[in-house]
This record gives sequence, structure tokens and C-alpha cells, in this order.
Amino acid sequence: MTATDSELEPLDPAYVADVLSRPPFVQIPGVCNVRDLGSYPTATPDVVTKPGYAYRSAELSSITEEGARKMVSLGILTVFDLRSDPEMMKYSSPIPTIEGVDVIPTPVFKNEDYSPEKLAKKFELYATGTTESFMILYSQILEHGGPAFGTILRHVRDKPKSPFIFHCTAGKDRTGVIAAILLKLAGVDNHFISQDYSLTRVGREPDRAKVLGRLSKEPLFAANSEAAMRMLTSRYETMRAFFNLLEEKYGGVETYVKTYTELTDQDLKTIRSNLVVTTKSRM
Repeated sequence: MTATDSELEPLDPAYVADVLSRPPFVQIPGVCNVRDLGSYPTATPDVVTKPGYAYRSAELSSITEEGARKMVSLGILTVFDLRSDPEMMKYSSPIPTIEGVDVIPTPVFKNEDYSPEKLAKKFELYATGTTESFMILYSQILEHGGPAFGTILRHVRDKPKSPFIFHCTAGKDRTGVIAAILLKLAGVDNHFISQDYSLTRVGREPDRAKVLGRLSKEPLFAANSEAAMRMLTSRYETMRAFFNLLEEKYGGVETYVKTYTELTDQDLKTIRSNLVVTTKSRM
């Protein structure tokens, strides 16, 4: 499946503003595509994912002073940055210093994965915009992401009362994969996880010009903005395909996590418990 023309067109600003003003989106000035992973129903009746605990976003490099205050007011004192050093240098988007907030570098990919040759191959896959290409890319994220994902999951295991946010550059692919893993471990249905993934289509819209500007400097995208937009698609169907990949190639989310992060069954039980809350306890 490839991107349709409507998926590549700019969205109506009024529609975007309306969606971004409502949950699960959260407004943190200077940060794009921020969402709370709480309040999703799970397979257990009267149990939902814990609101105000796990957040996902795009990069924090342009966070404003007001945004930093908002983060702290939400209790978000831990940030997991999934980006790699060459990526931050390339886009002049360093890790920000936010008073009272611990920003932990948790790169999914090693620095050598950003060689011109490897980067060109990645961009070629992204430029096709097909579900098959995204599955190759998401498999690479799963193969390399164990240490980074393990760091985030150990935070959930050990610090259930310490809200956190995790992000990559756009808050779509690496961020989308670990968000799916967290929600899946919590017992959220694939449908709701895929819906959350697809919300990035709206969430990234305010950064559309900035992202296209960056990509236009890449030879592959310089004369082909359509290919750049295909890279940014976040279709519901892509995440559904990801779950098939996770099941068929990695034996499901629990087997993947235990194999690639060395967490135990008991760890996963604790993580699941720390990710959810009963609706009755919130009344």
C-alpha cells in the first residue's frame, strides 16, 4: 500500500488546531506532536492506561521557556531522546537544557548507522511510502532498539510515579514503535494503538514546513517534495502491519522484549501493572 494524494496534502489549519486542542494531544510550547498515552482501554474491564504518566512527542530542541515550565508542571522530569548524535548535528537540533529535567540520551541507532550510504538506503525506502518499505525500516528499529527500549521499560518498572516523555525527531517511527510496545504491554487493543500512531498525521502538521525544509537538503528529496511527504505518512494500516511483523518475526511483544532487552516475565508483569490504573480508582 502506498500513500494517497490526500495523505500528502496540507491539512486544514482549523481542523488541525481543533484536534491538537483535545486529548490525547497536550500543548507544550515549542514542541510538536505531544500526546499522553493514558486513558486507553485495555483488555481488562475497568482498567485503562495511566493518564499523565507516559508521553510521546517530536524533538524538544525548540522548546520555549513556557514549554519547559509546562513540562515541569505536568511532572515530566525525565526525557528519553531516541536520536543519535549525527542526526542532531545534521539538523542543528541539540538536546536542550531544561532546569529540573533529566534528559537521557537513548539512541536507537549507533552513530555508524548514519553513514552517507546507510542514510541514502534509508531515505530510498522512506521515499517509496509503501507499507512494505516501512516494515523493513521498523524491523531495523526493532533490531537496533533493544538497549534504548530497555532503558525506557526499566524506568516504567522502577519509577511508576515519575512521568516521562520519549521522542525522536518527528515523533513518528522510533517513537511510534516504542509507544506501540508500551501500549501493547499494557493490554491495549491493536486498533487503539494504530489510531494513536495515525494521529501523528495531524500532530506533525505544525512542523510541516520545517521538516520539508530539512529534507529538501537531501539529494533524493531536493526535487521531489512528494517523496519527502511520503516519508512522513503515518497510516493506521502501517501500524496494523507492524503488529503482524512483531508477531510473525519476533514472536509477539513479550518475546521480543524479553529477547532484546533481557527483561524477565516478572519485570513485564510489574511494567504492565505500572502502566495501568482502574477507572474506579480515578473517580
